[in-house]
Amino acid sequence: MIEDAVPRRRLGGRRRTRSGGGGRGAPGRGAVGLPARLRRRLLDPRLLIALVVVACLLGGGWLWFRDSSLVAVKRVTVTGASGPDARQIRRALVGAAEGMTTLDVLLGQLRTAVAPYPVVKDLRDTTQFPHGMRIQVIEQIPVAVVSVGGTTIAVASDGTLLHDLGGASALPRIPLAVQPGGTRLTGAARDAVSLLAAAPYQLLPHLAQVTTTASHGLTVELRNGPALYFGAATELAAKWTAAAAVLADQHSAGASYIDVSDPTRPAAGAPTQTAANGATSNTNTTTSGG
Repeated sequence: MIEDAVPRRRLGGRRRTRSGGGGRGAPGRGAVGLPARLRRRLLDPRLLIALVVVACLLGGGWLWFRDSSLVAVKRVTVTGASGPDARQIRRALVGAAEGMTTLDVLLGQLRTAVAPYPVVKDLRDTTQFPHGMRIQVIEQIPVAVVSVGGTTIAVASDGTLLHDLGGASALPRIPLAVQPGGTRLTGAARDAVSLLAAAPYQLLPHLAQVTTTASHGLTVELRNGPALYFGAATELAAKWTAAAAVLADQHSAGASYIDVSDPTRPAAGAPTQTAANGATSNTNTTTSGG
C-alpha cells in the first residue's frame, strides 16, 4: 500500500531526442545544417575579396598564356589548295596563321586572307599544341564554263566565277551574250548553273551546253544524244531523275529530244519540221550573264 502512494520514477530518466530532428540537442546550427562559425567565415568580406582577387589572377594568367609566345604558331601545314593560285593561297594562310597562337585561332582572319581567291569555298583548321596548325582548304567545284567572246570562265555550283581555274574544258558550256559582271552569275545564267549543279556529277562531261529558249526553257544539249527540255528552273532533281530513266529506256533510242518539263510525264520523240526549224534558230540563243 505504501508503494502505491509513492509515484514511480520513469525509467531511463529524461526522454532522449532523436538526432537530426532539429530539436534542442542541436544548438548553433542553421536551416542548412552549417555551424554558425562556418557561416560567419563564408560571409567574411575579406574572404570574398580574396576569392575575387584569385579569380582575376587566374583569368588574367590564362589570357596572358593564351596569347603568349609559349603557344605561338610556328609550323603551318596547308592542304587542299590546287590550281594556279595554290602557292599564293598557301602563302596568305601561312602569313595570317603565324600571327596567332594554338589557343587563339582567328578563323575570320584566315578567311579574310584568302578572300581574293574565289576558288576557296571554306577553311577548316586544327591545332597541334603547342606550336602546330593544320589548315584544310575546301575549294569550289566547277560545274560549267561560261563563254563569251571566245573567253571561258569556270563557274561553281553557286554561280561563283572561278577565274584562272584550269582543267574545266570538259565541262558543259553556258554561252553568254555579254561579259558577266561581279563575282557571281545572276538571272537566266544562274538558272542554267542551278540546272547543272543538280545533275549527277558523272554526267557533266557528257553534257555539251545549256541554253534558254522561248519554246522549251532550259535546254541541255548532249555531246552524243538527244536534247533535254527542262522548262523552268524548278523540280530540277526530279527532272534529272526522269531524264535519266528515259535515256536508259531502249525505246527512247533514236529520239531527238526528251521533254521532262513535267517530270511526272516525260516524253521523247522527234520534233516536227516546224519545231526543228525553231530549235535550229534557238540553238544560237545566248544567255545574259546579269
